[in-house]
Amino acid sequence: MGEAAGNRIGIWMTTAMVVGTMIGAGIFMLPVSLAPLGADALAGWVVSAAGALCIGFALARLSRLGGDGFQANVERELGRTPAFLAAWAFWVSSWVAQAAVAIAGASALSWMSPDYAGAGFVIPMAIGSVVLFTAINVLGARASGVASIVTVAIKILPLAAGILILAIRGTGSVPYEPMASSPLTTANLATAVALTFFALTGFENATTPVGKVINPSVTIPRAIMGGILFVAVLYMLASTGVQLLLSADLAASSPAPFAEAIAAQWGGGAASVAAFAIMVAAFGCLNALILGTGELGYAMALRRDLPAAMACTWRGNTPWVAQILGSVLSILLILANSGRATAGLFTFIVLLSTAAVLVVYLAGVLSACRLSPGPRARTALAVALCFILFALYGSGLEADLWCLVLLAVGIGLRMAMHGLRSPSDLVAPAVSVSSAD
Repeated sequence: MGEAAGNRIGIWMTTAMVVGTMIGAGIFMLPVSLAPLGADALAGWVVSAAGALCIGFALARLSRLGGDGFQANVERELGRTPAFLAAWAFWVSSWVAQAAVAIAGASALSWMSPDYAGAGFVIPMAIGSVVLFTAINVLGARASGVASIVTVAIKILPLAAGILILAIRGTGSVPYEPMASSPLTTANLATAVALTFFALTGFENATTPVGKVINPSVTIPRAIMGGILFVAVLYMLASTGVQLLLSADLAASSPAPFAEAIAAQWGGGAASVAAFAIMVAAFGCLNALILGTGELGYAMALRRDLPAAMACTWRGNTPWVAQILGSVLSILLILANSGRATAGLFTFIVLLSTAAVLVVYLAGVLSACRLSPGPRARTALAVALCFILFALYGSGLEADLWCLVLLAVGIGLRMAMHGLRSPSDLVAPAVSVSSAD
């Protein structure tokens, strides 16, 4: 049955969830990687924004099938097994990303004080943040939606400050810093696209709430497309602004380029406030990820692809078991890799999450192609597929292999849940989505 109207989320909260998941900690460190690329970075933002909008268009078209969840919509177009693999990869990428974002948020505190640096502080802080935002999400989708709006408002501040300083510099007598003298080549552009496209992922989480969005066939597409466009423009202006405010060498070596630019204009106090806002940005992203991870686990449990206990709900139909399980897996991933340096741990987890979410994008794009076979859809599909293949190559061999291992685990779990004896039994006639309820 549908959820009580008082606990359902509308266009503003859904869009806040899209923006909140997309704006994490990565954008605030991205100028470090983009600075050596010079003007190629700006071109990379343009190309990546176009690719993200094409993928977002595909997912938005798919979401118009209704609010039954991503897996149900893909199954209508591609069948049961592809839908399960997409949902499984979506679920894996979500709880893996929770770990990465929690680590990034905890690490942001080290920009404020060296006393907060080191794994002895970062790991417990990351785990504590997962526990805190899991508790908020257990209170219900509306509580999480309110938290998304609050954290989005805070996390935009450092980006807006960078854009404001860029405008102030443009009206003053101090010239902009020259960008790195990097030639515009295919290789440099490909690197820039790989970096910037990663920063634009996360919009797919708007497709996860099951029966918790008001008028989902209209709200979700608008939230996805509007959120992508807003974040792409914000990122392009803010990131390019930092490159014009700091020297190329300083931008490439700074542990906090946004805080560095703010400190140069308004002093260290303002930079500390910006560092705090960056931490909030990461934790706001974590909040949205926990909501999406729980909803995915809940939807898969309803279909008997995950243990039935994950479909348990309370207070406004909140899937508390699925939320807690996803967070436990995130905490175990953090603990299992706590021996790595923070940067190495963050990079590996990000690449693994990216490789897994590409499976989701592929399923969504192919499903949307079957749903909308017109010329515009075919053009969007071609662009989206090029991006998916390019990003899969850029995620690296280690992450791709681990993604394959996790997909194999998912296949084994589904066979066990449904009593199947061989992988060939997975190819079965589709059944009504409601039969699993």
